[in-house]
Amino acid sequence: MTGLFSISQGHSVLPVVLPLLAAFLMQPLGRVARPLALLLGPATLALSAYLLIRLWLAYGDAPYALAIGGFAPPLGITFYVDRLALLFATAVPVLTLLFWSRGEDDADPLRRDAVMLLLAAAATGLALSGDLFNIYVFYELVAVASFGLVTLRATGAAYIATVRYLLLSALGSVLALVGIAIVYLQTGTLSLAQLAMLAPDALQNPLGLAPFALLLIGFGVKAELFPVNTWVPEVYATAPTRISALLAGLVSKLAVIVVVRLLVLAFDGTGATQLMLALGALGFVTGELAAWRARDLNRMLAYSSIGQLGLVFVGFSLGGTAGMLAGLALVLHHLIIKSALFALATRWRGALARLTGAARSAPVSAGLVVLFALSLIGVPPLPGFWAKLLLVLGLVELSTPLALGALALVLLGSAVEANYLFRLVVRLYARPDDASTPALPKPKLLDFGVASAAGVLLLAATVSVVPVSGWLRGVADQAADRAAYIDTVFPTTLVQSGAR
Repeated sequence: MTGLFSISQGHSVLPVVLPLLAAFLMQPLGRVARPLALLLGPATLALSAYLLIRLWLAYGDAPYALAIGGFAPPLGITFYVDRLALLFATAVPVLTLLFWSRGEDDADPLRRDAVMLLLAAAATGLALSGDLFNIYVFYELVAVASFGLVTLRATGAAYIATVRYLLLSALGSVLALVGIAIVYLQTGTLSLAQLAMLAPDALQNPLGLAPFALLLIGFGVKAELFPVNTWVPEVYATAPTRISALLAGLVSKLAVIVVVRLLVLAFDGTGATQLMLALGALGFVTGELAAWRARDLNRMLAYSSIGQLGLVFVGFSLGGTAGMLAGLALVLHHLIIKSALFALATRWRGALARLTGAARSAPVSAGLVVLFALSLIGVPPLPGFWAKLLLVLGLVELSTPLALGALALVLLGSAVEANYLFRLVVRLYARPDDASTPALPKPKLLDFGVASAAGVLLLAATVSVVPVSGWLRGVADQAADRAAYIDTVFPTTLVQSGAR
């Protein structure tokens, strides 16, 4: 196709540029045409999603690199676009749009909209970036936007939680920056493709574990990695629930994908997988134990998110295509379910005791909670079962002492997870002690629609497990292919570098 509806690889930059431009136009436009300014955000996100879907349909089969400004890598800014990048880049405007509606935070909607657009632009850039410096820049923009969104309630508790979050994020940023500096001193470049070419000599040795550990902990703050995840319960309990859904369902996954890119391209063979495995297993069991003790819905979901992200790190630590497949299955499963649960929690936030008998007033919503809980536990044939099965089989195949220890922690955490989720379901369907207790309000229509769509998607994946797993394996194969990454960015230097 040609003309207005044609699509080219150069359009890859627009989903980053358009939300960023709209964010800066929001306040000036609001002074002259406020209704138009309030429509600018959703329209921009819808256009970004459309462009990314068109790019997926046109170029999704083979990866490509985009040299922005015409400067060839490693001199210029490079976007690397493969199935993995397009998958999470597309998720950014879609989820941001789904959790866009107002209601909890109407004090300054224009400011809120501008910060949401900034978050969308930075998160999309994070998914597409092929350079470690630009990854860091977009990561910091995501952090700044997150701070602004967490304080939307303008309460004392929200400000305190944000300050703690800011301090821990600042520590993570410093550690990540030190790691980047060490990488640059060792290799003389920050281009991911060039790092992949130089890594066998410069980084894949015992010394290479140091910068990876710094980058893992630094980016791990947003990825809710143990032990730098202490900000999570306070922020998710005090922030608007839709913002918590974005942070837990989307932003944390992008930070994980950054770490996985670095692992595949530069640090494979340095002991990095063992470090990820240990921290992931500890994160899973500690998160699930904390969720078991929680007596507040948002805190329970926050601790559960910590646990599930730990499980994701365990999956990716298996290495190779098998590890990529297990990690992607777990990360997509968590993205869908945790976003849906936070959507339902918009009206149900607060003490778990308030949920007693909630199924009376919202039977479909309660049924969705049951469905999501069963999949999180790993009851067959739901997708959660297949994702956990891939993880368990991978750990058994490794059969190292560390892998078997992690397997024991995974099984323990899963038992704890089943216990508190079963307790939640029983409470939803229990009869209130006082017959005059008012019924909880039903979730808002949009929130209910998000949760229902997630439920339909989960059931569709259940009955289509073979084609879904085949598609996911294709994404994993492409993402785990270091030689293809180098070949795409530096097609003329692949043979000379000896990358294959």
